[in-house]
Amino acid sequence: MRAFNFFQLASVPEPVKKYIIHLHSLLNAPNPSLPEIQATYDQGWNRLTEKYFQKAEWPEAEIIAPLVNHDELFLTLYRELYFRHVFARLQPDLDDRFHSYENYCSLFNLILNSPGPVPLSLPIDWLYNIVDEFVYQYQNFALWRSKVGNKSEDEKMILAESGHIWSCYSVLNVLYSLIQKSKIQDQLAAAQKGEDVEAAGGEFGSIQLYYHLGYFSILGLLRVHVLLGDYTLALAILDGIDLNKKALFTRVTGAHVATYYYTAFSYLMLGRYPDAIRALSHILFFVLRLKHFQRGSQFDQINKTADRMYALMAICQALCPSKMDEGISTAMKEKFGEQFAKMLRGGEESIPAFQEMFTHGAPRFISPNPPPYELETDSALENYASLPDPSSHQLSLFLSSVQPQLNNSNLRSFLRLYTTLGTDKLAGFLGVDEEECLEMLMVAKGAARKFTWAQGGLLEGQTVGVSDLNFGIDETHVTVAESKTSRRYGDFFLRHGLKFAEVYSQLSAKPLPIPKARSSGSNGVPAAVASATPVPTATEGARKEVAWA
Repeated sequence: MRAFNFFQLASVPEPVKKYIIHLHSLLNAPNPSLPEIQATYDQGWNRLTEKYFQKAEWPEAEIIAPLVNHDELFLTLYRELYFRHVFARLQPDLDDRFHSYENYCSLFNLILNSPGPVPLSLPIDWLYNIVDEFVYQYQNFALWRSKVGNKSEDEKMILAESGHIWSCYSVLNVLYSLIQKSKIQDQLAAAQKGEDVEAAGGEFGSIQLYYHLGYFSILGLLRVHVLLGDYTLALAILDGIDLNKKALFTRVTGAHVATYYYTAFSYLMLGRYPDAIRALSHILFFVLRLKHFQRGSQFDQINKTADRMYALMAICQALCPSKMDEGISTAMKEKFGEQFAKMLRGGEESIPAFQEMFTHGAPRFISPNPPPYELETDSALENYASLPDPSSHQLSLFLSSVQPQLNNSNLRSFLRLYTTLGTDKLAGFLGVDEEECLEMLMVAKGAARKFTWAQGGLLEGQTVGVSDLNFGIDETHVTVAESKTSRRYGDFFLRHGLKFAEVYSQLSAKPLPIPKARSSGSNGVPAAVASATPVPTATEGARKEVAWA
């Protein structure tokens, strides 16, 4: 076996060997340089992947073990990168899924069960990616496991005997254990009160490795609870984390985008549309600025998430119209203008548009309960397959909350035409009886007031009016009061002023074109005047032309 591994090691490209040795030496240096580790981890790995492993696996950990003196901690980290590459660029098989889970268990057991803090320094991006990939592979496995129709008999037998592999309990246990070990919630509470954070963290929490893993485990739980459909618990887990520009997660672009996406989606499913719009506006404006500076596979994933958030924004704006940034509005209408117009019109015809936008913008939900492979009967699996999948269930819940609001848009359009009118007349406009008209008015009245965050935890807030159209009902009469909001000319002026400054700076950086010398008497210019015009020499002209080119 050793001879075989030695033969395989000899076939590993030399730059890859040097990279592994260099990364190992950086991680084991007396004073590790996090910027250098980050550059080697991010740029070096991606560069070698593009060159040697676009459609192939990296060398297995057992093969490269002699290069790092069989350092078990490093090999565990290397396996995490190895399986992350398999899931990102290749098609993982059942062995890959199981071995990746076992490697995560080894890594987290090493960190959690160590008698003292593990002497390991990793960049913040790497630590976030470990937690994020752990949750992603759990979601990927749960979706794959739930498809009972395409499993072989061997796969069914293995799954029946391995119910603990990637179970919901084990994943939640890891995330909550990292939070508890780091005492991250105590540290966040101490920071908000202005108390000593390190004292609150204790022996482990005061170490950056544990602090960051605990912090990102909170974000991992946010994602898991959303995937399981528990939106209240998803927002509650963020208590202690301030959603502002100084928060730790904003230092990692992927964490920044994902946190606001799952927060906004939770607000959407709870019917708190103004809060969802505020969260989406913040992160979409950030992505609009980011696209001018970032490139690569990570930003491609961010772009995909941004498209999903534009779909969610279209839903929120259709159900709760409000002011939003002009750039975000333009981008949203470019992507989903037709569907947005259908949702705005309301009525039963808008349901397919709502369904399409929700399907596009929502994550892929999972069930905490796996199929009953252990029963070893086809009927049990058929019964499980006949149940609605989690995504269809969440879609039905969303449409049931939207259904009563479909007539609000049509109702508001009639109310804007009057200051007072009778309910019988309004019912005639709407083509319904008076009792149904009163029901529609009460629904619209409820939709005009929403529970909105003001301060404190994300679940806290107060009920405020969110519509520019207010009305009161006195028996059979409706009194309408419309408040028109003025346009924000200041924002419009600043935005176009910045655009002009950018265009002007680009034009100023370019040299002016060289005017052609006019011949004597051409175009009606006297010969004396034409001859007085200085003509550059051949050398000067050539030099200027080169500069212009």
